[in-house]
Amino acid sequence: MADGPTLDRERSLWKAGYECVAGVDEAGRGCLAGPVVAAAVIFRRGACVDGVTDSKLLARQEREELARRIERTALAVAVGMCSPKEIDQLNILWAAMEAMRRAVARLSPAPHYLLIDGNHCFPDAAWPFETVVKGDLTCHAIAAASIVAKVTRDRYMHSLHDEYPDYSWHSNVGYPTREHYAALSEHGPTPYHRHSFRLA
Repeated sequence: MADGPTLDRERSLWKAGYECVAGVDEAGRGCLAGPVVAAAVIFRRGACVDGVTDSKLLARQEREELARRIERTALAVAVGMCSPKEIDQLNILWAAMEAMRRAVARLSPAPHYLLIDGNHCFPDAAWPFETVVKGDLTCHAIAAASIVAKVTRDRYMHSLHDEYPDYSWHSNVGYPTREHYAALSEHGPTPYHRHSFRLA
């Protein structure tokens, strides 16, 4: 783990008595279609998965394999999401925060402390927390959560491809690409598109 995210933050929290430290991250904020998905991951004291880093730096096959290893190794993994309709109602920032809150609330055992990627936490958090800018590059638990969130969301978007093949969600997973915009121009938005986003 010397060249990637470390356990430094987790170790300091374990030493302070926080046994269950959860890393929290989300995927899909910049997409035109699909939900925003958050994941929360707790590892046992001292446990890690080699190769874990920011999900955006990994190829799809690497992410899939690491997600399986994370799920085997972690003490707890949970996912939460907000639908396109909720994104339109809340705006993408607060929908991402709500997805994080849902993921954390589903953890069993419950966390004692949260390490959250970025510089925002959901309102009225019931747990002590720290926000970590670029946490998926520096903190092992957050990087693991970024992988689980990305893999979960990508699998979901792939599952919609057969229903809406014109939008190439099997490859762009809802992100803005030339082919995605071309499909929107020709076919219009689906029920999975975010109407609060620029769709043209």
